[in-house]
Amino acid sequence: MVTLILVLALIVLMVVGAFLIHLLNNQHEERIAAHHYSDPLPGVGRHHRKRHHATTSTGPTTPTDGRSGSD
Repeated sequence: MVTLILVLALIVLMVVGAFLIHLLNNQHEERIAAHHYSDPLPGVGRHHRKRHHATTSTGPTTPTDGRSGSD
């Protein structure tokens, strides 16, 4: 008799656990469905950062108005 009660209690616990997992999965799916992403693969083909290229100076480093740098 004790074995039968134990088996029934385990079956009831498994059913309750499966039901709770089912509820949590539904809640999680609803939460995921609420997020709308613009791209299926974000980051592919997108350039958010501005690319700054280093400028190299090819001109003279002294002032060009005819004066020398010293007084």
